[in-house]
Amino acid sequence: MTISIAAYCPNTGQLGIAISSSSIAVGARCPWLLTGVGAVSSQNITLPALGNATLENLQNDLSAESALKHALETDEFSAYRQVTVINTKGETACFSGSKTLGVHNMVQGKNCVVAGNMLSQPSVINAMVDNFLSTTGQLTERLIIALQAGVDAGGEAGPVHSAAVKVVDKHPWPLVDLRVDWVEENPIGELFTLWGNYAPQMQDYVTRALDPREAPSYGVLGDE
Repeated sequence: MTISIAAYCPNTGQLGIAISSSSIAVGARCPWLLTGVGAVSSQNITLPALGNATLENLQNDLSAESALKHALETDEFSAYRQVTVINTKGETACFSGSKTLGVHNMVQGKNCVVAGNMLSQPSVINAMVDNFLSTTGQLTERLIIALQAGVDAGGEAGPVHSAAVKVVDKHPWPLVDLRVDWVEENPIGELFTLWGNYAPQMQDYVTRALDPREAPSYGVLGDE
């Protein structure tokens, strides 16, 4: 039903999550990130509150393992959850409850953690980690490519309909927050196309926020 990768880039300080699912609008419920703190993917039978709870624990200087453990202790239905965590030290943690759906797997790699449920086979997750660790470039693109590598390795057991990628950088708002909430097929391909259109404009929107005097115009109505 869901595959995801959470990662940290030590070169830029960016944190990011890419995720896809058979469910609608996975990007609205599962990825949670906080600049300078960490990233959490709360998936399977999702409790979105686990995202912020884990991030708050990270803010209080708990390790990734402890932050996740304490968050799960507040959830009486933790057996149904699958959660991954990464912080700005590259430390990771992950959890799959006893009632996680179907074939599931979790793998912790250098500066990344990958998990999935309702998989065609466990090795889907290993393929995502291997791909991420062997690629270079912008974190956003590496995350989407790793997600596609999971699909290419067998992906989920059923059709996938939504995908999202979210990345935080130096500012208190996301640098990237792109979502494909529902398509009949190939949401990761749609997400990659969306990223291709957004990437050339990404830094311009940062400039608009920080110093509108320097911001370029895109020639749309009201855009001066």
